Amino acid sequence: MTAISKPALRPAIPNFSSGPCTKRPGWSAAALDTSALGRSHRAKIGKDKLAKAIELTREVLEGPADYRIGIVPASDTGAVEIAMWSLLGARGVDMVAWESFGEGWVTDVVKQLKLADARVIRADYGHLPDLAQIDFDRDVVFTWNGTTSGVRVPNADFIPADRKGLTICDATSAAFAQRLDFAKLDVVTFSWQKVLGGEGGHGMLILSPRAVERLETYKPAWPLPKIFRLTSGGKLSEGIFKGETINTPSMLCVEDYLDALTWAKSIGGLDALIKRADANFAVIDGFVQQSDWLGHLAVEPATRSNTSVCLSIVDPAVTALDNDAQAAFAKGLVATLEKEGVAYDIGAYRDAPPGLRIWTGATVERSDLEALMPWLDWAFASQKAALKAAA
Repeated sequence: MTAISKPALRPAIPNFSSGPCTKRPGWSAAALDTSALGRSHRAKIGKDKLAKAIELTREVLEGPADYRIGIVPASDTGAVEIAMWSLLGARGVDMVAWESFGEGWVTDVVKQLKLADARVIRADYGHLPDLAQIDFDRDVVFTWNGTTSGVRVPNADFIPADRKGLTICDATSAAFAQRLDFAKLDVVTFSWQKVLGGEGGHGMLILSPRAVERLETYKPAWPLPKIFRLTSGGKLSEGIFKGETINTPSMLCVEDYLDALTWAKSIGGLDALIKRADANFAVIDGFVQQSDWLGHLAVEPATRSNTSVCLSIVDPAVTALDNDAQAAFAKGLVATLEKEGVAYDIGAYRDAPPGLRIWTGATVERSDLEALMPWLDWAFASQKAALKAAA
């Protein structure tokens, strides 16, 4: 690769982290309503705002009217943990994993809950497992969009409508950017800090009527911590799904989430959010198709995420290095871009193969990604020149 001049155009907002993600276009703290700050979340003003967050979530996400939506502690992780600890154990479970977070849920089920009848269906980074192996007479836990691998399920066609088990779906980097087939999903979880660029610490738990029935008819063999309890006296605690949270939420974070939901409605709702994410992905995909040094980690085009785009360095001079040296090369590239102030937080996830991970969710502006692409070439050329000089 010949020397490349440093690009003149810079992204206006260089925040491309995959969580917490960049704020919506035009965001300002001054736009937030602070009237509930310093007030109890159990006061009418607090409960009204929490209830509004739930109903706006349903509206923008186009969730079914008979699905319960609740705000729970500990981000998406807390929501998934609550679902697994409350629902699993009634029948066998298939755990489907193809990246770091899916593997985390496997660890919880196999090593913490110690479920004897748990099957693990795996695939390496960059691939989906053989979904035909899943037995839907059993419960199933899977991620819709693998945030750390950039691999997603293209749709829910692999899930039968007449399943006997429950489907528990971690959708945290898919919700609001990919259309979720709720009829095929009994539990959906996500967090505010992903596609809508909200703040961390709060999770969303969405339950189908089938999931509610399981909660009210099945009692796990293990004790449940207070923040995991969704029932009382064998009945669903309906207040949780009306804004009466299990623990104290940050009303500032709630206000920020309301701001993001209001913005989403103003631009056209779910269709517009998906369109923005797809257009953002297309910028990177087009660049990769023309690149001789960068490739998609996700092998099959139909499985490539439109939010957490994971990329591999495929230049022969780099792939010939051992894994540690490849990781060092990728980290050097990331550090170079950060030093220039053109891209923050785009390194691959710590457990993933060396490379880049660039967020393209709905709050990212396409023009910023277009400005970033020439910088990738420049940073790579700089790193490769340094590698050659050191040889």
